[in-house]
Amino acid sequence: MDDYFDAIEVTWIKDDAKRAEVKKLLETSHLEVCYGAQPRLLTTGLNPNHIDETERKKAEATLMEAIEEAEYLGAKGIAFLSGKWEPQTKDQAYAQLLKTTRNLCDYAKTKDMLVELEVFDYDIAKSSLIGPAPYAAQFAADMRTTHNNFGLMIDLSHIPMTYETPEFVVRTLRPYLTHFHVGNTVCSDPALEGYGDEHQRFGFPGGSNDVEQVLEYLRVLKNEGFFNVENPYVFSFEVKPWKDEDPDVVIANAKRVLNRAWALLED
Repeated sequence: MDDYFDAIEVTWIKDDAKRAEVKKLLETSHLEVCYGAQPRLLTTGLNPNHIDETERKKAEATLMEAIEEAEYLGAKGIAFLSGKWEPQTKDQAYAQLLKTTRNLCDYAKTKDMLVELEVFDYDIAKSSLIGPAPYAAQFAADMRTTHNNFGLMIDLSHIPMTYETPEFVVRTLRPYLTHFHVGNTVCSDPALEGYGDEHQRFGFPGGSNDVEQVLEYLRVLKNEGFFNVENPYVFSFEVKPWKDEDPDVVIANAKRVLNRAWALLED
């Protein structure tokens, strides 16, 4: 495996034999294991902030299962996202999301695990309840009044989609951040190829993020004290091939961008 990476994010593995195989592989890898429960919601349409209580409980149930699967695979917590919302029921949805997240944190606490909510866009692709950053900060503050095993994950590829900047997002969410994604997005014009939350490679036509934006992201993280040598935060790529692009080339592309941004940061 590529020793450039010290952490890996895994997700829902439906096959028992494959899950056991992955568990064994991870145990020998010396990687920090993270678990993304977002696909359990995105592929099923389940909504943790659904105003219908029966539907909310369905989403909560799969996220409880995610905590168990994450524990089995050696992860120290799970990450998930809020569901879609409607303007007329936004406050009800917020209360429902608090209920779900507090129940998840209660269960995760018994396993000494963390629950992270990833901040998404609200009107382009996922149309999630949380965020933009000020709304995410409000939710995180409410969560932290009752649970210290809750945190927020931000993604550089989502920041242009909430019409914000890395500096604004990081400083607004500073007390609650526990995990960082880095990637690209196409969101300036709906007519562009790949418009939305598609995590294309850096350098993709019409993309919003490249070396300059990754450098800005790193700089604000450094200035806000997130570079912790002894207990580092997870900072992970979220990129994928577009159509027939070679996955290995896309990964190499991302590493080049991060290496260049890192070199500029150190200068």
